[in-house]
Amino acid sequence: MQQLPPEIYTLIDMALSEDQTFNDPTTYNLVPHDVSAIGILRSKAIGISAGIDVAMEVFKRVDSTLSCEALISDGSNVTPGDDLGKVSGSAGSILRGERIALNFMQRMSGIASDTNKYVREIEGSKARIVDTRKTLPGHRYLDKYSVRMGGGYNHRFNLADGILIKDNHIEALGSQKMGLGDVVRLALEKASHTIKVEVEVESLDQLKEALDAGAHIIMLDNMPVETMRQAMALVNGRAIIEASGGITLDTVKLVAETGVDLISIGSLTHSSSALDISLDLEY
Repeated sequence: MQQLPPEIYTLIDMALSEDQTFNDPTTYNLVPHDVSAIGILRSKAIGISAGIDVAMEVFKRVDSTLSCEALISDGSNVTPGDDLGKVSGSAGSILRGERIALNFMQRMSGIASDTNKYVREIEGSKARIVDTRKTLPGHRYLDKYSVRMGGGYNHRFNLADGILIKDNHIEALGSQKMGLGDVVRLALEKASHTIKVEVEVESLDQLKEALDAGAHIIMLDNMPVETMRQAMALVNGRAIIEASGGITLDTVKLVAETGVDLISIGSLTHSSSALDISLDLEY
């Protein structure tokens, strides 16, 4: 198993504590301590795997004597019936860790699978599918890792990763008689030369302001596809362009065909569907 970041071990321990894993009257009272079993994590759907090492670590945290083996790598294509991982040892320990292990892996594999659908939809274009900060609190590392396993790319990991000027930032500075271009210029003046400045625009007029001010990256927010095409003609390579807002599997190919560089999809992490995975016990 790969070494996980320290915060993930803390997250696993918190999840086990929340589930009262070591205070389970069902398992303690009904399953004899000397009963051994083999637990198989098995896919019940088509998708992309992610989180197998996290799932294995859950079982090891429950009982260090369990033997845990990943049978696939993260980022692998899986189909119904595929074996993903194997846990051997105390049946009671396997049962106590089952739900938490599945919770992690089902969510992570769901994010990877949904991401991969978008990635496949825009094959042949130059655009990249990227995530957002719309992640489950405490799970950002795992959510963004899962996006990468699905073939996507990460946007900012946190607020410190760059300057992204949103509409509310511009509204907040409006009382000081500053327009969008003024805010971009202020950011460029104050930021380190190592930090990129991105700004969100909602119209072609705002796009022109952002270009004139020298923004490195410009986000086209909730723009119709035809307006995006006009925007790309105006940009003419002067900035990196990101499309965002309300983009679905039905529309992502049209968006990619406009020539944008990045397509950010918040639903990858805030509304993903869990991949159906089960734990089957063998005695």
